[in-house]
Amino acid sequence: IKVWDVATGACLQTLQGHSSTVRSVCVSADGSRLYSGSYDNTIKVWDVATGACLQTLQGHAHWVLSVCVSADGSRLFSGSQDNTIKVWDVATGLCVQTLQGHALPVPSVCTSPDESRLFSGSDDRTIKVWDVATGACVQTLEGHTNWVESVCVSADGSRLFSGSLDNTIKVWDVATGACVQTL
Repeated sequence: IKVWDVATGACLQTLQGHSSTVRSVCVSADGSRLYSGSYDNTIKVWDVATGACLQTLQGHAHWVLSVCVSADGSRLFSGSQDNTIKVWDVATGLCVQTLQGHALPVPSVCTSPDESRLFSGSDDRTIKVWDVATGACVQTLEGHTNWVESVCVSADGSRLFSGSLDNTIKVWDVATGACVQTL
């Protein structure tokens, strides 16, 4: 993992520790922690200032394809090739919940701004909306004709965007689940 100075383009440090491809990274809101998901089936928690690996989270049975950290840095969400999403307590390193419902791998996860909802894009061509408090799937969005590789929610939480191998981006109304635009 390379840490870059955006202003200068200089590489500040290289973080090493995964034994296979690093598929996903995300950073805490305060910029102090970096989280990485890898094909070695683990998630690592890094101290950005020192480059030290603070924790290795293990529990997925296959590749970790996506990681997303909560705004307060207390929870981490991971999507995997094992078709599950795990919710991690960052302080303890324990998996506190496993969300199941996708029939194929989960290459992308993101949370709503208020963190009440988790969105997951899957190779099963669907997007699932999860209630973070209960772990229940509250909605399944369908419309893509190929794998959903990326999901991202707007800053106000009203729109969800999904990118797919069907060469489209869909814009979804989060409140209704309706696809309002296909790009």
